[in-house]
Amino acid sequence: MTEQEKPRRIAILGKTGAGKSSLVNTICGEEVFKVYHNVNSGTKDCQSATRSVHNRRITLIDTPGLFDTDRAEEELKAEILRCITECAPGPHAFLILLKVEKFTVHENAVVEKLLEYFSEEAFKYAAVVFTHGDQLSEGEKIKDFVQKNEKLKEIVGKCGHRCHVIDNKYWKNNNPQDYRSNQFQVQQLLQTIDDIFLANGGTCYTNEMLQEVYKKILEEEARLRHSGVDPSVIRQRAKERVWEGLWFLGKGIAVTALVGVLVGAAVAFPIFPALLLGVREMFR
Repeated sequence: MTEQEKPRRIAILGKTGAGKSSLVNTICGEEVFKVYHNVNSGTKDCQSATRSVHNRRITLIDTPGLFDTDRAEEELKAEILRCITECAPGPHAFLILLKVEKFTVHENAVVEKLLEYFSEEAFKYAAVVFTHGDQLSEGEKIKDFVQKNEKLKEIVGKCGHRCHVIDNKYWKNNNPQDYRSNQFQVQQLLQTIDDIFLANGGTCYTNEMLQEVYKKILEEEARLRHSGVDPSVIRQRAKERVWEGLWFLGKGIAVTALVGVLVGAAVAFPIFPALLLGVREMFR
């Protein structure tokens, strides 16, 4: 198996309505996830899909709007814990989704949250993907757009200046050699993911919590196999049981801290020891 053929887990992060589900469909070249055109009815649940794309085996994890401010805390908490379960032992790349649009105080606040939550280590595995590329001025490239805003320059810089742009609506059938073509941009994005993978020695981003969650999934899989459960459903059942355990442990823990568990932010550190111990003792 070549380095390019090794499976990768890719977590897609961004606000509801940023185009996460559409990006998954564009990368895969097929409708994998249902797309909601009403911003208020975008992805509410964490969902994942595994596909072979240009000789790469990738699992795309479409997260709910982790940075939305209008969702019930318990609802969001449940989906963050599901993201942790789906990503374990960790993603090989984070794709941070933002729109090509006029950056108001609200948009800048989202970028500030990303800068606050992501650890320096997590940024080594991250790239920024802009959607709604048709909003770029004629002849403008995404790096030109980034230069107009200090916060965008900062977050793209933190991601090693890795940024791409797509347009899920208007760039579908353009000449695949053109900059304003999804085919061109997806090829470039996949190459960036390869570069992230190689730059990090073929390892995924991980931390003690993600590793312990993964161990629990493997333990639960072994138990289910021993019980004669249909092999085709073992992985999903194991993840579901571990998620239920995490949900019980997560009661009373702030959403911001759980997001921090996923991306390594300092805000998660105070609860890390107790939560880690809880995961280790799970099902015993």
